Amino acid sequence: MNLLALLAVIAFGWAVRRSIGRWTERSMLARLPLSADGIIEGAAGSVRPGSASRAVLVLHGFGDTPQTLHYLAEHLHGLGFTVHAPLLPGHGRTLAEFGASGAETWLAAADHELAALRGTFDFVGLVGVSMGGALAVILAARSVEAARDSGRSTDGAENAARGAERGPDALVLLAPYLNMRPRAQRLATMHWMVSPFAMYLPSREEGSIRDRTERTRNRGFGIVTPGLLKELRQIVRRAQRALPDVRQPTLVIQSRDDNRIEAAAATRSFDRLGSREKRFVWTKGSGHVITVDTGRERVMELTGEWLLERADAIAPHSQSPPTS
Repeated sequence: MNLLALLAVIAFGWAVRRSIGRWTERSMLARLPLSADGIIEGAAGSVRPGSASRAVLVLHGFGDTPQTLHYLAEHLHGLGFTVHAPLLPGHGRTLAEFGASGAETWLAAADHELAALRGTFDFVGLVGVSMGGALAVILAARSVEAARDSGRSTDGAENAARGAERGPDALVLLAPYLNMRPRAQRLATMHWMVSPFAMYLPSREEGSIRDRTERTRNRGFGIVTPGLLKELRQIVRRAQRALPDVRQPTLVIQSRDDNRIEAAAATRSFDRLGSREKRFVWTKGSGHVITVDTGRERVMELTGEWLLERADAIAPHSQSPPTS
């Protein structure tokens, strides 16, 4: 094949890639239309004001939205907590915006939300689902790193500032995405080879949400870019390194029927968790997104109980007056 023929083949392949990519973007907008603010209808973040002294930050998973946290957020709010469920950067918008986001932007946004709550409330719980769980692990471990730095510093003002930025008081990790399956790891490693041939790759699995009604309600993309898999792998690796540095009381809930995380991998990650006070609970019958799937009531109950017990030890219950 001469050079001109090779260039023609490359150009044709690039055109096909782009055409399929644009068709995918249009199909996604048809399935998940945007509201006036540029966010997919039903995918926006939420704030539920409650207690003036105790709050919970809940983080959604990769490619998903706070829609998967609706039941849990309502349950925690019903227990008196102020609940923040933010929409992470790139998520719940267009596929192009999703593809332009990455590990640093997701982590920075979660860190910002946690810091804002930490500066206002006496007790702050942190709950993460799937990748949100991995982000939670990283943020929790950062408080240990800050304490180490503070101990080495001789600047009193700097020590006080760092003390005010301490991490969460308690963690709940729901099907935390702390391990990538071999195929996903290979694609993440070879993203630079895959990207020239495919703008987007399917990632949706029906087994992630077994409840058909909830699967229909889901606002997640079900599509990724090869580059985003690399970014997800970065989060997973950072979370794995951070596990031994987590000191907060931590509850982990995992379904035995999880389609994305093997049971052995989940228990290995739990064993590496540095918390002295930790508990692992198995559920069954649901897929990966246990906050909306079959058996979610038990997940909500366990999460609420864990956070209430820790909050009662730190912050008195103070209910804010209802807003009109």
